[in-house]
Amino acid sequence: FLMQPTRQTLAAAFLVSGIMVRTTNQDEQDPHTSRLAGHWGRFFAEGLFEKIPDRLPDPVMYGVYSAYESDHTGAFDVTAGAAVAVPAVGASWHTVEIQPGEYLAFTAKGAMPQVVVQTWGAIWQFFQSHPEIQRSYATDFEAYQGADEVAIHIGIKA
Repeated sequence: FLMQPTRQTLAAAFLVSGIMVRTTNQDEQDPHTSRLAGHWGRFFAEGLFEKIPDRLPDPVMYGVYSAYESDHTGAFDVTAGAAVAVPAVGASWHTVEIQPGEYLAFTAKGAMPQVVVQTWGAIWQFFQSHPEIQRSYATDFEAYQGADEVAIHIGIKA
């Protein structure tokens, strides 16, 4: 299952507000230290997408990876949220700016969250077999278009 990504240029930055958690890929491998399943579980259980203030009329739900400590081995932030006109204000909200630039978009359809996990596996495989393409580790983001479709955008060095 090797995916062919499409190269996309994001011309302008945009804001995503939501809830944030910091984790590592190593922590996510262990059910005892994994934070993402609970993070997304809370996002859906509490209906937070609909509660984000100043949300744009965009039905897309985002998962934004940012504040990378180093590369895929270091810690990073994951924000589950929505595109907003202005940063959401309030103790529980975190806002991140998705950086403009070059991205590789990996799209997949299927049952959540399995299809997301499989797609990330394909992404790691892709970058291992294409060492000439370097990740930027600025911002990466998942864009969920409906209940069974995701596009994962990985920032790359131009």
